[in-house]
Amino acid sequence: METWVALSIVVVVVVLASAWTVLRWVWVRPKTLERCLREQGLTGNSYRLLFGYLKESSKMTSQAMSTPINFTNDIAPSVVPFFHQNVNNYGKNSFMWVGPTPRVNIMNPEQLKDVFSNISDFRKIEGTPFAKLLATGILQYDAEKWAKHRKIINLAFHLEKLKNMLPAFRQSCSDMISKWESMVSEEGSIELDVWPYLQNLSSDMISRTAFGSSYEEGRNIFELQRELAEPVIQTTRSIYIPGWRFLPTKKNKRMKEIRMEIQASLKGITNKRERAIKQGEGKNDDFLGILVESNLKDIEEHGNNMNMGMNLKDVIKECKLFYFAGQETSSVLLVWTMVMLTRHPSWQQRAREEVLEVFGQNKPDFDGLNRLKVFFESTILAREFAKIASPQSMSQIALPIILVHHDHELWGDDAHEFKPLRFSEGVSKATKGQVSFFPFGWGPQKYASDKTLL
Repeated sequence: METWVALSIVVVVVVLASAWTVLRWVWVRPKTLERCLREQGLTGNSYRLLFGYLKESSKMTSQAMSTPINFTNDIAPSVVPFFHQNVNNYGKNSFMWVGPTPRVNIMNPEQLKDVFSNISDFRKIEGTPFAKLLATGILQYDAEKWAKHRKIINLAFHLEKLKNMLPAFRQSCSDMISKWESMVSEEGSIELDVWPYLQNLSSDMISRTAFGSSYEEGRNIFELQRELAEPVIQTTRSIYIPGWRFLPTKKNKRMKEIRMEIQASLKGITNKRERAIKQGEGKNDDFLGILVESNLKDIEEHGNNMNMGMNLKDVIKECKLFYFAGQETSSVLLVWTMVMLTRHPSWQQRAREEVLEVFGQNKPDFDGLNRLKVFFESTILAREFAKIASPQSMSQIALPIILVHHDHELWGDDAHEFKPLRFSEGVSKATKGQVSFFPFGWGPQKYASDKTLL
């Protein structure tokens, strides 16, 4: 009898403790944080139980994606509709809710500088298990692990290494243009949707520069990665329920199959390349080769201590991230540049004249690309897509890039205008020395691959 009483007390205590933990997570802590934020002068929408405003945000995003974008440079309402509405309603010093977690918007240049500079105080947010299926790598690391990976990866983006990648970029572009020319010669003139071609172009370039001789295998991996991206991105628009990924749903099964197939393919390519490099046979002019060689050198410099370099899983993660971070951003940049030059034919003509003046009928080379001014001034504005950096804490910090890049108080009344000349004397001059333009991040953790996209 006494045993049952004791057991009953234990069960009641466990149930009450669990109930309090849940209540604290979904109500007590969020309301406490909301009160603290308002006491600090921040404004925002009131907390809603558990899901916050994820449903509204997801609905607005779906509506924006299904509606043709207005032919205007003010693209924030279409790209980040909920963010845009939140800032319009509550101002720049505002917050919003992501489930039971408040997210504070930071748009002041001095505060942006503090966030980017104090990387030990503002740590990266931990992704959900679903998000980790798609890409992690250096993007998710902090402190020593970030420093170790950055040191190894930096060699892949050294200027001389990038020069060696140029023939691969040129070949991919040449193949695409040849397809267009053959289509025109057959029909005389055509109306062409360039978006799928530019998607394939960026995927093709990254496949060549990432895997070199294993290019075809790389393309298969990237096709799988693209298929995986859609369901993973859908999960980010709702609150993650622990354990949900283990349910045998059709979507979960397919994501697991893709992950395992990608892992197996990358493992095979990486092991093969590592053996070739050790035997002095492998090329190291692509991302994978440079990464493996750099990693082996780092291990060797530390007395063959395998803990000092990256393990196989780390290398695979960096290869997946190289694709995911570069493929979509590059194709979006290219198509948006074409849209802008189409809308502004005078700049299109100036860009064409400059390219012909620098290269003539010759193939583009690295030195010539560095001499292009009008073209890169025209494309620098196109990199104003939305990206959010959220440090890990009881609340999140959001850096809404696209809103900062179109802020009239920072850029003037012509902030929404296509005005390449604003960058003619460099980014520092255009921003007046403020942290108000950061498409690749800023400070100690600026993206290592920014030179590749440029």
